[in-house]
Amino acid sequence: MRALLRSHGDALLAALVAVVYVAEVSFEADVHRREPAALAALAFAASLLVRRRYPVLPLLAGLAVIELDNTLVKGLAEAGIFLVAFIVALYSAGRWARGWTFAAACAVVLAAIPLAAIEPGQPVGFGDVAFFVVFFGAPIVAGRVFRRRAERERVLVDAHESRTAEAIADERARIARELHDVVAHAISVIVLQARGGRRMLHEAPDETRSALDAIEHAGEQALTEMRRLLGMLRAADERAALDPQPGLDRLGELAGQVASAGLPVELRIEGEPVELPPGVDVSAYRIVQEALTNALKHAGPARATVTLRYGDEALELEVVDDGAGNANGGGSGHGLVGIRERVGVYGGELEAGAHPDGGFRVRALLPLTQR
Repeated sequence: MRALLRSHGDALLAALVAVVYVAEVSFEADVHRREPAALAALAFAASLLVRRRYPVLPLLAGLAVIELDNTLVKGLAEAGIFLVAFIVALYSAGRWARGWTFAAACAVVLAAIPLAAIEPGQPVGFGDVAFFVVFFGAPIVAGRVFRRRAERERVLVDAHESRTAEAIADERARIARELHDVVAHAISVIVLQARGGRRMLHEAPDETRSALDAIEHAGEQALTEMRRLLGMLRAADERAALDPQPGLDRLGELAGQVASAGLPVELRIEGEPVELPPGVDVSAYRIVQEALTNALKHAGPARATVTLRYGDEALELEVVDDGAGNANGGGSGHGLVGIRERVGVYGGELEAGAHPDGGFRVRALLPLTQR
């Protein structure tokens, strides 16, 4: 229904006004010249088809109907559907007219007020004029108010989308740097092991075999990370970080830092820990770090629990706090955007929201095998 109204709303409105208006002027006792009245009704209804593109046209058509009612076709402007449709035309002028078009619309409204208030042969009272000032002025003012509101909302939406895009770009650039470090490390290992294996090829076959095993392992890791890296190439010339990237082996240090900042953290490990691909190890640490940072910012007085679950095919991370923060995590949402980007790079799954027992919960599932 919304899609239908969005695409054909004006046509449906014009058709409805045409049918009801023609029926009213055809059977209303006060209307004596029914054929001209029906033609005028159809013309006015047709003008509503272009109320967004040419908002002054329905006003001019309504003004013509009012003038015809005062002169040639008595009762034409007395139809209830005309009053409703003219209010729509007034609102449309306020909502869609701009610049000189809006000035022309105001001029038409000013001209329509005395025509509607003054009836030939009848005394003119201040109350009549005041009534039509409000009757004609309120819809056009309401249209203007809604126009300004829509413009402000559009600006806010654009600003939010811009900030979100910047957050995504920054997060992907940081991920790209981390993957670059992983691949560069693996290639360095390959080069060093190849040099050593070549020197020991004839003298120490066992050491050569170990070097080749190391080359194979490092090459597989580098190939996996390089595939992901090529899938998210960034056109950013950012300076690579010089410090080594942290992994899950530094979660204890992270928990201590967060606890010293005011959020006690309990670490739990379920399953048998396994050696993780370097990229997964770094991303897992960053996910936990971001989740704890969000909890520290928005949970208030609370405690947090970090659970690592090692499976055969995936690593599950769960960060739960028992605070009273917002169910959406509070803040700008850029933290969750970063977590979602990291999980998406590895084809994982993310759940973030209010915990059934209170607080906030972030659960990420990172596959350990190439997809």
